[in-house]
Amino acid sequence: MKVVIEPSWQQRLHAEFEKPYFQNLVEFVRTEYTTQRCYPPGKLIFNAFDKCPFDQTKVVILGQDPYHGEGQANGLAFSVNEGIPKPPSLVNIFKEIQDDLGTPVPRSGNLERWAVQGVLLLNATLTVRANQAGSHQNKGWETFTDAVIQHLSNEKENLVFLLWGAYAQKKGAVIDSYKHLILKAKHPSPMAANYGGWFGTKHFSQTNVYLKSKGLKEIEW
Repeated sequence: MKVVIEPSWQQRLHAEFEKPYFQNLVEFVRTEYTTQRCYPPGKLIFNAFDKCPFDQTKVVILGQDPYHGEGQANGLAFSVNEGIPKPPSLVNIFKEIQDDLGTPVPRSGNLERWAVQGVLLLNATLTVRANQAGSHQNKGWETFTDAVIQHLSNEKENLVFLLWGAYAQKKGAVIDSYKHLILKAKHPSPMAANYGGWFGTKHFSQTNVYLKSKGLKEIEW
């Protein structure tokens, strides 16, 4: 199966698509999508890359799994489709943005508006079986997304990596902190955020201050 992905990413990741682990992953995903209900829809599996080309990436937010409820996942980490209620983590993200920047909470939880400004919303695992969190973990996606992070760290400068929670921070261990800004916090899920370490971190204003200092356009969060 030929993987179709945005051209600037295709150029950097084509070698990854040829590796045995990725071929096995493709077979697994194809079987799952044929025999089970899976998210996001097949055409949106690489949506994070299609909406945010390599050349335009300025900020990277690492998630873990796509949402596994009906109609939620759209291929962008933490994002949900139009008209879908905001999941608790996203509610807390918007609360922190409101407190940090004084902007009103948006009606829509669709974060495509961030992606087209250069925010790569990257889940470690790009697919999931319906109502079964983590069901597509350890099948090869993590190896692929590790390669994505390595390319970003090696080939770009002055990126902002937002690493929320222990999982994202461990996955981000390969990032060159001399070339990029790495901001860490607790995960925005209620279980973590309500015990401190998420609210008041001001990651969104810090990101914009850094981007501005590098002559880059700030993100309209």
